[in-house]
Amino acid sequence: MVTLTHIGSVPSEVRNAFLFFSVLEFAVGILVNAFIFLVNFRDLVRRQPLSHCDLVLLSLSLTRLVLHGLLLLKAIQLTHFQRLKDPLSFSYQTIIVLWMIVNQAGLWFATCLSLLYCSKIVRFSHAFLLRAASWISRKIPQMLLSSVVLSCVCTLLCLWDFFSGSHFSVVTRLLTNNSTELNLNIAKLGFFHSFLFCSLASIPSFSLFLVSSGVLVFSLGRHVRMMRAKTGGSRDPSLEAHTRALRSLVSFFCLYVLSLCAALFSMPLLTLWHSKAGVMVCVGIMAACPSGHAVILISGNAKLRRAVDTILLWAQSSLRVRVDHKTDPRMSGLC
Repeated sequence: MVTLTHIGSVPSEVRNAFLFFSVLEFAVGILVNAFIFLVNFRDLVRRQPLSHCDLVLLSLSLTRLVLHGLLLLKAIQLTHFQRLKDPLSFSYQTIIVLWMIVNQAGLWFATCLSLLYCSKIVRFSHAFLLRAASWISRKIPQMLLSSVVLSCVCTLLCLWDFFSGSHFSVVTRLLTNNSTELNLNIAKLGFFHSFLFCSLASIPSFSLFLVSSGVLVFSLGRHVRMMRAKTGGSRDPSLEAHTRALRSLVSFFCLYVLSLCAALFSMPLLTLWHSKAGVMVCVGIMAACPSGHAVILISGNAKLRRAVDTILLWAQSSLRVRVDHKTDPRMSGLC
């Protein structure tokens, strides 16, 4: 008789600690991404003109908000609803596939941001590249709309592949006389196929992101060589623009690859090695990456930095008024 290997149980202290940190990551992620979204959405409501960079950040922050919601659902699923005999439950698979789809949409928006930086900062000498850069800088809203359409197409394809695989698994289970081990292997195979299909759909956007970021790196190297050939130590605005753009793009690249590797690594941890604690670590990494990149985006954007300074000044003045109110004897006598 074939025995079923259970997922390694996790102590309640570990589960509670993981859930606490998941809620904390969710709160931080919602805070920073909602801040980016609301600052730009406020200008949109007031009918103030939004720059192309603001439009990209608005779209990117919206996808990050959905990502954090899905990751919190995944954490709750792991800690409270994950059954030992069914590690790949339908609800868990659905959360993972939706995360892949939303993450792919965020990658398209990050690619638009990289192309925008490339068209605005890099100084091209070839006529074709000049026209291409000018076209990209003018067509960012259309590119964002195209990214949404492509994400929707990829969503339909991924969902079709996922649900057709689930239907195939159900039919196969009925034909195999409910063999437990065989049913689990069929479910794993179908889910891995859907997961790989969604991952491969990110190749075009990731390739564009790498090419545009590489052009920025090359342009920065050329600019630094030109500056070294000149005398004087004055600050160069072009060099600062290069540095800020590359900081946000390189950080996105590193955090995206780290998040994707954590998602890929969580699959064998759950289905082959049956380590729920390892999956929890991977989910924590996946949740920390979007929050970290949002903080870097805020620090590199002048408009968002001004909004942060305004909030801090308001909080400082409010705190000072409260302290003065408590320390003033005339005020305390009135209470």
